[in-house]
Amino acid sequence: MGNTLIKISIWYFIIGVTLGLYMSMAHDYNLTGVHAHVNLLGWVSLAIAGIFYKLFPHLAETASAKVHFWLHNIGLPVMMGGLALAISGAGDLFLTFVAIGGVVTVLGIYIFGYNILKNLDQ
Repeated sequence: MGNTLIKISIWYFIIGVTLGLYMSMAHDYNLTGVHAHVNLLGWVSLAIAGIFYKLFPHLAETASAKVHFWLHNIGLPVMMGGLALAISGAGDLFLTFVAIGGVVTVLGIYIFGYNILKNLDQ
């Protein structure tokens, strides 16, 4: 699981940096929130989780790790896609996707925290 999260994080890094380059070249910074969240919750957070799971393989074997993996990797794209569409003027309907994706992602992160706090010393 650690390797998979690290590989997924690299894709978020590529997306985040590419979005940042686009915004800089276009002088259009409307998607700054998407850029920041993709880099922080995608690249950094998933890379750190992957490193935890590599350093402490018993953490990756828990049910909590699997739930974290799926919630984080389902919630984040839903949240970021919804935010990008809402900011781009596609309609306020997409704010619902931001909220749902955000809650799902946060739940995944809570479960990751629970897993670390409960199982790290075992």
